[in-house]
Amino acid sequence: MKTEITATDARRDFFEIVKGATEKHEIFRIQHRRGPVVLLSAEDYDNLIETLELLSTQDFSQRLRQSIDQVHKGETYSMEEVFGNT
Repeated sequence: MKTEITATDARRDFFEIVKGATEKHEIFRIQHRRGPVVLLSAEDYDNLIETLELLSTQDFSQRLRQSIDQVHKGETYSMEEVFGNT
């Protein structure tokens, strides 16, 4: 969920905004006269960077599409087939 707020409102409600970002994974687009900024939790930021790194890996998207096709075709293995009966 993305919420747009002014810098003035962000300053006034700073602790609630931080709480929303960290606990509810809300994303805040904060409007300022010098330009907008985005506030999100460090966890969400790290996940975003990791996703971008994966998507920039050569052949990743092709392998992902192939894997999705295999799932749709039922070409999968059960947990027992992969790991045995543990």
